Amino acid sequence: MRQDAQRSRERVLAAAREVYAEVGVEAPLDVIARRAGVGNATLYRRFPDRAALIEAVFQEGLGATMAAGESARAARDPMAGLTGYLEHVFAGLAVDRGVTDLMTTRLAHVPTLERLHEHNAETIGLLLARCREDGVLRADVSVADVLFALAVLGRAVPAAQTARPGSWRRFLALFLDGLRTGAGLGGGALPDAPYDPSTLRDALDALHVAPAVTAPRPGPSSSG
Repeated sequence: MRQDAQRSRERVLAAAREVYAEVGVEAPLDVIARRAGVGNATLYRRFPDRAALIEAVFQEGLGATMAAGESARAARDPMAGLTGYLEHVFAGLAVDRGVTDLMTTRLAHVPTLERLHEHNAETIGLLLARCREDGVLRADVSVADVLFALAVLGRAVPAAQTARPGSWRRFLALFLDGLRTGAGLGGGALPDAPYDPSTLRDALDALHVAPAVTAPRPGPSSSG
């Protein structure tokens, strides 16, 4: 890649990180192009669609989250591992609207994000199983219960951070405490049945309308 092309690519990535952190991944690509000081055509030459840009912007951070998941799996105390992992994830949600969108919605054609969602579900499942073996987890809590609840709570983290920085930790702690043996409902069973994978997908789709990940290419008049 020519040096000028590399520089324009780096400007686009830097602008996209800023814009996504401020308003989320729904941000129009022309806003990112203007922030980067390039034309729409230049942006599309570097990144043919929104999904490609999102992949490039967040690939390193998503990889770090998967590494945090691996560390959590290796923790001696599974509840401590689960708590530390979720605190890592939520700390990212608190400061970056783009990360909130990625972790709590499903965007197609972003390979690293798809791998992260799979890795996240596996991490949660493994830690819950170990917590259950240790007798510290409610017997009727499912992986789907936790994934859906985290998606709901995660969407509220930026608001909590705005109201009082760090206050999201209180709500995460309350949620985690509710998973413990004998918590809530007077020790009684949870109402209704846990979601199966298909129902969980439907619920997540209904909870959030995922932003489009493709957009029409600009006309030949765009420049930059």
